[in-house]
Amino acid sequence: WTRSWLLGWRRVTDARASLRTMVAAIIPRSALGDSFFLALPSVDTSTCACLYANLCSLSLDYAARQKVGGLNLLFYILKQLPTLPLSAYSQPVAWDETISTREWLLPRVIELTYTSWDLKSFAEDCGDNGAPFIWDPERRFQIQREIDAAFFHFYGVSRSDADYILDTFAVLARAEEREHGEYRTKRAVLEIYDELAAAAASGKPYASPLGPPRRAR
Repeated sequence: WTRSWLLGWRRVTDARASLRTMVAAIIPRSALGDSFFLALPSVDTSTCACLYANLCSLSLDYAARQKVGGLNLLFYILKQLPTLPLSAYSQPVAWDETISTREWLLPRVIELTYTSWDLKSFAEDCGDNGAPFIWDPERRFQIQREIDAAFFHFYGVSRSDADYILDTFAVLARAEEREHGEYRTKRAVLEIYDELAAAAASGKPYASPLGPPRRAR
């Protein structure tokens, strides 16, 4: 592994008490213990970024919860999770056939990940040579929900099934209801799911409501 960053996931999890079962991250290259397991894919960095987005998606997390029987998300469990085939990232997105799935995901993944100079090498490997992105919670929430809604489409999950899957994240729902007065992740994901579906049906590309991102100076 010659890169200056690592892709991995948290070993210890609890599908009953945690917000998420699969907790993946891209981190600076460093020494690690066995509480963080590493995935070292033999693919280019942009494909690694897409795989990372897949691991962080709510749809994959739902599948992970069905597989984890104890408190450890071990290698053999990860190998059973239904990640998308790598060829899927070369296909155009249904809501904008002028760009590939990889091209649609990559700028979103970079912005969510590259918020510190420590991950400059990851951004550069993805073709981004600018400064880190400023951490903006509301903007990050919108980007994360766009990715979640997109992966429901990538997996071919119907709207009613997406509605059901989101309702199974009871810990997340309770946490958001306490903090925001509503299960806002579910509302946002389904709204964007509908917008992506409408864009695909109309042939008019989906336009994110977000403006250009801000970077550190």
